Amino acid sequence: MRISLASVPGDPEHPNEDWVSAVTPTPGGGGVLIALDGVTPPRGPDGCVHGVPWFTARLGGRLTELSASRRDMPLAVALAGAIADTAAGHRDSCDLSHTRTPQATVVAVRWDASYVEHLVLSDSVLLLESPEGGVTAVRDDRLDHVPAEVLRSHAATDALRNAYGREGAFFTAAADPAAAGRAVTGRTPRERVRAVAALTDGASRWTDTFREGNWAACMAVLGKEGPAGLIDRVRTLETDPARAGRPRWKRHDDASAVYAEL
Repeated sequence: MRISLASVPGDPEHPNEDWVSAVTPTPGGGGVLIALDGVTPPRGPDGCVHGVPWFTARLGGRLTELSASRRDMPLAVALAGAIADTAAGHRDSCDLSHTRTPQATVVAVRWDASYVEHLVLSDSVLLLESPEGGVTAVRDDRLDHVPAEVLRSHAATDALRNAYGREGAFFTAAADPAAAGRAVTGRTPRERVRAVAALTDGASRWTDTFREGNWAACMAVLGKEGPAGLIDRVRTLETDPARAGRPRWKRHDDASAVYAEL
């Protein structure tokens, strides 16, 4: 088994709002990978005195603990518990009802001798590679269906984020444990998975923004050069004048990747 990870801030002058972890072995064998991408709020109040890096560290730490120690607990239940526990940690000091309260996208992977389980919430990406080399991208694509003009408006985006029952809504891990129930989940027989990778959107843009290669090619870069190599490639593309016209909301974003050969 080989596990590697890397996380690089989009701007060295600002804290990294991503959070990644890897744990192995877990009780009963196997391991856990977690990747969170904190949602950067626009300038202005967000109701929280702590900030996004504090939130992702608290949520990621608790999710890692629950996923690793409670194999009887489905990943969606573990995420709901981690959201609830994190909210309890700052409910007395912060306004958790604020639409811009700290929140994050989530990828969680857990494996043992029998299965590889996964959970994806919002726009980070999970990659599963088969023994034959085929790569499946597991995505929660709700955000892809939000019109670009809505995404350009902070107020319009806020109105759709975690808007239960509203057409076009998308979901993140914030203060409501119910969001965990909107995650994309599943499991694959262990013998059908050779490697897994979790990418925040700052790293996945090598494929989904710059179109340098498909997901199989992205997985090949991770296998050969590791997460740091993939992120280095992204940073080179971001500073290439010929790529300046590629649509993206930030020129540089926090970028994180976790890669495991099982």
